[in-house]
Amino acid sequence: MDDLNAKAARNRKIRHAVAIVVLVALFLLFIFPFILVLINVFKTKADINSNPLALVGEHGFTLKNFPEAMKKMNFWRSFGNSMLITVSSTILTILLASMTSYVIVRNKWKVCGALFGLMIASMVIPFQVLMIPLVSLYGGVLGALNHRMTLIFMHVGFSLSMATFMFHGAIHTNVPIALEEAATIDGCTRWQTYWKIVFPLLKPTVATVAIIDAMAFWNDYLLPSLVLARKELYTIPIATQVFYGTYSTDIGLVMAALLLAMLPILILYMFLQRYIVEGVTSGAVK
Repeated sequence: MDDLNAKAARNRKIRHAVAIVVLVALFLLFIFPFILVLINVFKTKADINSNPLALVGEHGFTLKNFPEAMKKMNFWRSFGNSMLITVSSTILTILLASMTSYVIVRNKWKVCGALFGLMIASMVIPFQVLMIPLVSLYGGVLGALNHRMTLIFMHVGFSLSMATFMFHGAIHTNVPIALEEAATIDGCTRWQTYWKIVFPLLKPTVATVAIIDAMAFWNDYLLPSLVLARKELYTIPIATQVFYGTYSTDIGLVMAALLLAMLPILILYMFLQRYIVEGVTSGAVK
């Protein structure tokens, strides 16, 4: 019996070791492009072209890529545009999707079911199918292109269905109706019940939607390139196109711009990741 237990324990250790090796290999494969950016952003263009895998180039360590990239792409103006569009779109999406989901879940009206079904069906329509009619309508008919607010409304419209689907599941599964009934007995209105009872319990879902949508809005290139044509309205992804020339591309400046562009999203993720693993109903006990 002892031999069998020892053999089983040894097999478990072997399986555990193999799993760790496989996970580490997958992790390195996944993070390799990011590492490549980090080791090349501090090199000159000649060193990157000659040996992109070297930790340090022949000309040594340099920080010139960052100020030159920021100046060439007008970083702070592009950063402000991206920040305004991303923050506004994310907040509006969270507020509208959470309130829409609450109405759909707590009311058994047929129109709510039909609306939710249409929103789910719209998720399967590719954006590429709509982009030409969309630009023709907003540009040729309404004349609403080249405005940040137009891009914000488009972002909210395209992301609302997925966010509503996520909030719908969270409210339906994890927010007890008894809490709302108790709040009503205590004198809360429907509006107060939502903001004081329901919405605080949606914190993990809010964090998840915020990360997914903020990353999508911040990194989006296609939709802003169709809506924003004036340079003073460029977001960071569009502004990086100045580094791509017809005959040559300065990879060092591109990587510096990409590193500067990804930092806000990394900070947002590090700040919000702890909320995802929280228990949804823990606030009710408190």
